[in-house]
Amino acid sequence: MNPFPNHIKLNGQQTAIADLLQKAAQTKWEKEWLDFLAEWYAPTDFIEVNTSGSTGTPKTIRLTKKFVAASASRTLRFFNLKKNDRILHALPTRYIAGKLMVVRALVGQLDLTVVDPATDFQFLNQKSFKFAAMVTNQVYKILENGIANLEFLLIGGSAVPQALADKLQAVSTACYSSYAMTETATHIALRKLNGNKPDEFYHALDGIELSLSDAGCLQIQMPGLGSEFLKTTDLAELIDHRTFRILGRADHVIISGGIKFLPEQLEKKLEPHIQFPFLITSRPHEKLGQQLVLLVEASESPAKMEELTAICLQQLDKFERPREIEFIKKLPRTDNGKILR
Repeated sequence: MNPFPNHIKLNGQQTAIADLLQKAAQTKWEKEWLDFLAEWYAPTDFIEVNTSGSTGTPKTIRLTKKFVAASASRTLRFFNLKKNDRILHALPTRYIAGKLMVVRALVGQLDLTVVDPATDFQFLNQKSFKFAAMVTNQVYKILENGIANLEFLLIGGSAVPQALADKLQAVSTACYSSYAMTETATHIALRKLNGNKPDEFYHALDGIELSLSDAGCLQIQMPGLGSEFLKTTDLAELIDHRTFRILGRADHVIISGGIKFLPEQLEKKLEPHIQFPFLITSRPHEKLGQQLVLLVEASESPAKMEELTAICLQQLDKFERPREIEFIKKLPRTDNGKILR
């Protein structure tokens, strides 16, 4: 497969790359994808990408174009995407997930439709697509309008809430959650969310092997990374060298009263019962070291406090229950929507 063709099929029309490289963008989102196209066709063997900043200060890293094209090819094979299949690009192209949508179209000679990431997706009532990738807030939008015209939907950017996974059981679109990071040029593993055989485990794509560090964190070995494992801070349960589930992040662990708590695991218990965005965090405590705090994105009221207290009592074990419940106008988030703990 050629990652640098002279033409791309765009909105059903064969379009010369040279013409796109000269095109003046009309909007910010259009400029993003045209700027990336120029970077992809520039005479360098790498692209520069920014990490999300969800686990620290965002940084710029370089990925070879060969490595990125290999990632695109793995996705093409998994979803059996063929020449002229129509795919929908609705992600910001400044992030790695958006860049890969463009590269997949180039490598696979696919028919690419590029839209504003803020679209309401009403056009899905008239046009059908073989494949699309979205973040969770976009998926909520398309659920309001029906997603019968999507065959495969890849959901990334953050963990898929259980409430959303439950809603997806009612649609015919095959929906997958991705395990991904910028350093691996987007996803290295997928988990089926709906249909006859939804899965609680992620399965690595071809050519990728996994292991656990001494601290129980996931390590990734894949072509293009050399002989070393890429070490993550994701605590995982490993079934075999290609099958796993994420338990939480090692750098999120809260030690309270000598007991280690993974906030992600506590949040999973509460998620089906709390209607507002929230997270489990902590603050220093003289005797406990740290004390658990439930932080909720909502306006405070006695009724909400009573409801949340009851939910914690019912859903969490004695030592798991937050000692405080606090309300905040808006939880801090990165530019692509991930909560900043």
